[in-house]
Amino acid sequence: MNPRRTLATAGRVLAQVRHDPRTVGLLVIVPSLLIGLVAWIFDDTEVFSQIGPAMLALFPFIVMFLVASITTLRERRTGTLERLLSMPLGKGDFILGYTLAFGLLAIVQSALAVGFATWVCGLTIDGSLWLLLAVALVDAVLGTTLGLLASAFANTEFQVVQFMPALVFPQILLGGIFLPRDQLPQVLRVISDWLPLSHAIDALNAVARDTHDAPWVGGQLLIIAGFAVGSIVVGSVTLRRRTP
Repeated sequence: MNPRRTLATAGRVLAQVRHDPRTVGLLVIVPSLLIGLVAWIFDDTEVFSQIGPAMLALFPFIVMFLVASITTLRERRTGTLERLLSMPLGKGDFILGYTLAFGLLAIVQSALAVGFATWVCGLTIDGSLWLLLAVALVDAVLGTTLGLLASAFANTEFQVVQFMPALVFPQILLGGIFLPRDQLPQVLRVISDWLPLSHAIDALNAVARDTHDAPWVGGQLLIIAGFAVGSIVVGSVTLRRRTP
C-alpha cells in the first residue's frame, strides 16, 4: 500500500461526494434529523434520555453502511475500479482511501449529531462530551468499513440492501436498544458480545451516564476499532475488480 495513492483515492471520493448534494445531505443531515424525530416522539418523557445515546450509535452507523457500500459497488459496476486497479493502485489503497474519505465525513456527521442531540434535543451527558464524540465517530467509521466489506460480496445495489438483515439488523436487536443486554437470554447475550455495535452502544451509554471510567470506554473503542480494521482487511482481500 502506498500513502500517496491512498490519499489520492480519498481526495477523488471527497470530490465526487462534494458534487452530489443528496449524498451530502444523507451523510451529514439525515442522522441528526432522525435523532430529532426520536426526541420529538418521546417529548416530555424520560425515554429519550434512556435511548438517546444508542441513537447516536444507530443512525450514523446505518447511514454510513448504506452510502459506503452502494458507492463502492457503483465503482465496480461501472468499471471504474477495474480501470483504477489497472494502474499502480492496490486493493488496499482503494479500501483505505474510501475509509479515509468517509471517515472525514463521519467526523462532520458525528459532530453534528452529538451537538444536535445535546444542545437542541436536550440529551443529558454526565460524562465527557469529547469522549462521547470519539465513540460516535469510531462507530460511524465501523459502519463505513462494514459497508465496504458488504460491497465486496454484492453484485447489485439490491443485494447490498439484502445484507442489512444479515449484518445490521441482528446488531440492532441485540445491541441493548430494546432490552438491556444483561437481561437477554444467556445465548443471545454471548452472541451480542461478539457484535461491534453492542460495544458502541455500551460505550455511549457509559459516557452519557458516567457509569464507567475513561480506560473502560477506551477498551470498548479498541474492540470497535478492531472490528473496523478486520473489515478493511477482509474487504481488501475479497474485493473484485468488477461485477459480471
